[in-house]
Amino acid sequence: MSAIIGVRFQKLGKVYHFDAGTHADSIHPGDYVVVTTARGKQIGQVACFVCNPRAGEGDRRTIDRPASAQDLLVQQTWKEREEETLAIVRECARRHNFPGVRFFAVEFGFDGSHLTVIFSTESDEKVDLKPLRNDLAHRFTRQQIEFRQVGPRDVARLLSGLGACGLAQRCCSQFLGEFNPISIKMAKAQGISLNPGEITGICGRLRCCLIYEYDQYADARLKLPKRGKRVQTPRGIGRVAEVFPLRDGVLVDLGDEMGTAEFRREEIQPVDEGASPAPKTDNGERDDSNGGASGRNGRHGRPDRPPR
Repeated sequence: MSAIIGVRFQKLGKVYHFDAGTHADSIHPGDYVVVTTARGKQIGQVACFVCNPRAGEGDRRTIDRPASAQDLLVQQTWKEREEETLAIVRECARRHNFPGVRFFAVEFGFDGSHLTVIFSTESDEKVDLKPLRNDLAHRFTRQQIEFRQVGPRDVARLLSGLGACGLAQRCCSQFLGEFNPISIKMAKAQGISLNPGEITGICGRLRCCLIYEYDQYADARLKLPKRGKRVQTPRGIGRVAEVFPLRDGVLVDLGDEMGTAEFRREEIQPVDEGASPAPKTDNGERDDSNGGASGRNGRHGRPDRPPR
């Protein structure tokens, strides 16, 4: 069985699986390889070897060869032309006036045979860029031109800059390889304010960091009673006023006289909502002999009905 490798085409891009073919013994993580993709020939960096490839992925493409120093030099030459090419694309776009469309970047294939124009739109409506394609085709006669629309998160990654939290470089442009689905449920589980200014990133979407500790909060909450539930504590029965998942404890309201107190999970026990508290004896313990929650009489201390 041949080796399967994970290849990344951008610094923080998605990892794609390829068959190493006959080059498996000479390739190591960090090396560069030449592969044929839907966008022509590309140079990617080997991110890892895939020990347990998932079944059902279909036929994987085989890499062409390890990249040589000449290949890397050619790639760098075309990369240096991208800024100049982006200026040309924007100039042509201004003449055609595409409202709400912004062009952020261009990418050349490593040998210059493919040109990808990356853009975003303010609305979900489809934009006809055929006039722009025709203009660019007259300027770049050797390249196959493709337009790729990206979402707000990808735009934020491309532009980089200061994060909404004050981080010097945004998470998406610093270490996030892929974007995970984020929901408002994650903010609620962590007790984060739902103020849009506090949970929204520069991209205008929910912050990616909401998922970082979500699993820990969700797992911790499963072991703790919910807010409003009755619990037995060392100081008596009360209702949960607040849940502290990462402290593995809760704040319990013990009534007007005793106020509130915080207890750890092992110090509390759930109480049946339908049960009435048993009276306390002189030593402070519950006396169930005269009809408490677990006494021999009924739920409310009434004697059992005689058998008919």
